[in-house]
Amino acid sequence: MKRLNYIFVAAAVSMMLTGCGIYNKYEQNTPIPADVFGTSQDIKQVTGEQTIAQMKWREFFADPLLQQLIEQVLANNTDLNSARIAVEKSEASLTAAKMAYLPSLYFSPQGTIASFDKGKATKTYELPLQLSMDIDVFGSITNKKRAAKAVLLQAQMQKEAVRANLISLTAQHYFLLQALDLQLEILTQTDSLWNKSLDTEKSLWENGKAYSTAVNQMEASYLNVKTQIVDTRRHIRAVENSICQLLAATPQHIEHQKWGTTTLHHAESMGDAAERMFDTKYLNIGVPAMMLENRPDIRMANHTMEEAFYNTQAARSAFYPNITLSGAAGWTNSYGEVSDPGKLLLTAIGQLTQPIFARGRLIANKKIAQLTEEDLKKKYVQTVINAGNQVNEAIADCMAAREKHQYYHRQVQVLHEAYTGTHELMDNGKANYLEVLKAQESLLDAQLGEAMNMYDAANAVIGLYIALGGGSE
Repeated sequence: MKRLNYIFVAAAVSMMLTGCGIYNKYEQNTPIPADVFGTSQDIKQVTGEQTIAQMKWREFFADPLLQQLIEQVLANNTDLNSARIAVEKSEASLTAAKMAYLPSLYFSPQGTIASFDKGKATKTYELPLQLSMDIDVFGSITNKKRAAKAVLLQAQMQKEAVRANLISLTAQHYFLLQALDLQLEILTQTDSLWNKSLDTEKSLWENGKAYSTAVNQMEASYLNVKTQIVDTRRHIRAVENSICQLLAATPQHIEHQKWGTTTLHHAESMGDAAERMFDTKYLNIGVPAMMLENRPDIRMANHTMEEAFYNTQAARSAFYPNITLSGAAGWTNSYGEVSDPGKLLLTAIGQLTQPIFARGRLIANKKIAQLTEEDLKKKYVQTVINAGNQVNEAIADCMAAREKHQYYHRQVQVLHEAYTGTHELMDNGKANYLEVLKAQESLLDAQLGEAMNMYDAANAVIGLYIALGGGSE
């Protein structure tokens, strides 16, 4: 009969645990929108081949000086160090959660001296070892442990996100330095050419073939180039200082190669450096499923939902009994009559605590946990949508840079021919200074625009690489 009772009790407990699902494991089943990258024909999703997101950053960034700079940033950056420490803290918390299955053991000696009505003082003492252990019948410890593991995974994803962001920022600053150097080279060459134009105009004025206003306007335009040179050098210093901040280092010069010496890696691309830099036909973006696996922010959002799931399970577990086993073993002389020396004392206690009325606290905790879980599911979907939007924007930037590169390149050629021809006409007195001035300024604007467009293209490709989840070791 007793055996049947045990079977019925075991079956009832089993059914109760199955019904409430407090031991269920988390499974990600939140649906995401289709066509998360968008429906543009410019977005060609490929399968069965390596995408740029699967490339290690040392493969993607082929410049050895840039590789060295990124390695220094990853080794010294303060934010990444903080993210690493956060991971170690989470690992310690997870270790503590795992240890919750084990019993706790305390040594708690105590002594008493007592005297009644001025009588002789009596001395009593206890030297016990106390042991206590929670029995995880209803999953409270298990769910807390799983939630702690989810927190650790979030910290690891946060570290990866910081790391990818640092790689992106370092590469962007590096290419910006190259673009500014290119602009400075253009401005320096322009400074020399415009100085010659100014000397020619002064000579014409001295010979009575030009007005002083022409000389003044030519000189004002020439001085404007001088100020742009100063601004560009100042901009270079600012970018170098920004890189030093990433390095957690004092201000210093940052070594870098000239623009076009090396490009972002596209092994199968052909043509000039600009085409290899940003032509989307060389950028295999993969499919959204790959992005979900690679992007640390999406994975972190998933682990956040996982933590919320186990917190909800733990909140359900709080409605069930808490079973604690405790005991003590030691020496005492305070049991019954006082004796000296003490005698051996052994105790064992089993305790079951079933919540009946907790002033609504348990119900409120469960409701809050469920609402948090619901909120995080919506935030996860939004994170995926934001990621797809970033990919779409980066591809659009690549497309725009490619189209503008053709126009800028041709514009520079045409304006260079116009400037050369107009200058020859002015030397022969067949063109006035306004025509030369306009040709000079238009050529300079086109040259500077072409240089900055190439940087925008590099920035777009870097953004696409990171948006797809690139930046791994």
